[in-house]
Amino acid sequence: MTQKPVSVLGLMSGSSMDGLDIACCRFWYDQRWHFKIEAAETLPYPEGWAAEITLLMQGTAAELARRHASYGLETGKMAKKFISQHRVNPSFIASHGHTIFHDPQHGYTFQIGSGASLAAVTGLPVVCDFRSTDVALGGQGAPLVPIGDEWLFGHYTVCLNIGGIANLSLRMAGQRLAWDICPANMALNMAAGWLGLPMDKDGAIARNGKEIPGLAAQLSNLHWFALAPPKSLGREWFTDHFLPLITPWQTQPEDLLHTLTRWIARTIAAAFPGKDFGTVLTTGGGALNSFLMEEIRSHTQLTVEIPARQIIDFKEALIFAFLGLLRMEHRNNIIADVTGAIRASCGGAVYLP
Repeated sequence: MTQKPVSVLGLMSGSSMDGLDIACCRFWYDQRWHFKIEAAETLPYPEGWAAEITLLMQGTAAELARRHASYGLETGKMAKKFISQHRVNPSFIASHGHTIFHDPQHGYTFQIGSGASLAAVTGLPVVCDFRSTDVALGGQGAPLVPIGDEWLFGHYTVCLNIGGIANLSLRMAGQRLAWDICPANMALNMAAGWLGLPMDKDGAIARNGKEIPGLAAQLSNLHWFALAPPKSLGREWFTDHFLPLITPWQTQPEDLLHTLTRWIARTIAAAFPGKDFGTVLTTGGGALNSFLMEEIRSHTQLTVEIPARQIIDFKEALIFAFLGLLRMEHRNNIIADVTGAIRASCGGAVYLP
């Protein structure tokens, strides 16, 4: 068990593909886990990266292997520059990578970002590939953040993250449960892209749109939403099932944004437990969408709390740094009750420089 403070550099690239989140985090244990974010920054992807990464799903094996190595190399350079500029001294790096394939029903998940390349560039040990062990044990390989919710944010009964995909983590009947709820910024950013924008800032465009009759019901009737947890979403499912329902409305992006925002809010609120569960800690880019947050609050009796901006933006990078610390200490960092695996596990591959 860590008694003295340890600094870890957490790297996170989520499904919304807005850049690389980097957070240098200090952890120590004194009757419970404590943390401090020493420095944090989101570095935007170079022009063309997001489109190139998206196309990897349809690329060749050679293209995937090449990008796996180059993504590790480039994020290693970004990490090394961050360390120098912020004058931090992490003991190692914990990198989520960027998910290209996630299909636990067929036994695989894959995140690009070679740990060997990262370690070679930075000269630091690297923990990566956090999800594969859980998938091999029959789990969803997601969500992984709930162990951080339990040990770093355990004073909140419910934690909501609204990133590319919205997911929920809560303590109920003495155990931590979690699951993906629905596509969120992944869908909203795509609709904003049809207006030539990277996002709908503050939900301003959505606020002025109109409801598209019947679309919300079509989305809710997708088979995945009838499944019981544990369950997780990936870009493959979004592309194959969700995208065909919204693409016909790309010529009405304002109305599409309005309909999607209100549907996401209702779907999230419907996933909340009863009114006695107290306060919902809300993080991720969606927490900054004022129209979305207004809609969520209008559909729940729970108190929805938005924390300091640093926690909103870097909670996932923080928790992956924590997952890396647990891995280095040979402690379980994945909760089987959350993922549906046959047992808890210590996920992550370690690369030495």
